[in-house]
Amino acid sequence: MGADQSRFDGNDIVVAVLDTGIDPSHVAFQGVQLERRNFTSESDDDLHGHGTHCAGTIFGRDVNGVRIGVAPGVRRALIGKVLGEGGGSSDRIAEAVQWAVNGGANVVSMSLGIDFTAYARSLEHEQGLPEPAAISRALEGYRQNVLLFERLALYLKSLNRPVVIVAAAGNASNRDRPPFYEVAVAPPAVADGFISVGAVGLSPGGFAVAGFSNTGANVAAPGVDVVSAKPGGGLVTMSGTSMATPHVAGVAALWAQQLRQANVLTKLNLEARLVGSGSLHGFVPGVDVADTGVGMVRAPR
Repeated sequence: MGADQSRFDGNDIVVAVLDTGIDPSHVAFQGVQLERRNFTSESDDDLHGHGTHCAGTIFGRDVNGVRIGVAPGVRRALIGKVLGEGGGSSDRIAEAVQWAVNGGANVVSMSLGIDFTAYARSLEHEQGLPEPAAISRALEGYRQNVLLFERLALYLKSLNRPVVIVAAAGNASNRDRPPFYEVAVAPPAVADGFISVGAVGLSPGGFAVAGFSNTGANVAAPGVDVVSAKPGGGLVTMSGTSMATPHVAGVAALWAQQLRQANVLTKLNLEARLVGSGSLHGFVPGVDVADTGVGMVRAPR
């Protein structure tokens, strides 16, 4: 993405990470003012590791000489714990987005999604609903969630604040082995006003769409075998559109810094620069743009 060649590092840009929390004692976050709020019934700590990993990709400092952060100059981050044992609720996630924006976030990163195909299966197999009833109830839940997040995005737009929200496209597709199928971007990423992120990985012919990545994403970023911070110290490797999303959030922070220095930081300009930076250079020939959107986002020089 060119972050290592950029003269920007995210300094003076506020980033919000809505996830499973963070390990605030990790060396990767030294020098960062972490403002945490827990929207779950669990403890404040990151019990899963997902949130710590994502935060490290956005603004983590080097760990044992290994660069993990796209925007390691970020000095203030809002950490909303919205996911706990059993996931999280849509209303709490929406509340956390408002908290982050009201707290001054320029970038909100959401490596989460709602898998309605799995929800329909659970209604059928675990609750005993007939298949048509299970599908109907899941579709109603899908519709309500999309409306919720689209209305939230419209509300945030009315505030006229320089903020973008990036969210994971989801990991429900299956391109690697039969039966082959693709699943569309899941909420909240599919809602208008959110920038959905698909995952790519390295292949012999260049960047290729990850087999699990949902189709219909706006942009793409590295999401396979990503190394980042691990709770308790050290590093760990993870894969998913969850790992691609913080890459885009980090690049968004770099663009926000560039625009702020030019005194033209607005929501419209930030979204335009971020999405407009997308490129298919270096991808495998014939890559489907339905899976990558405009391509890999690129950092400002």
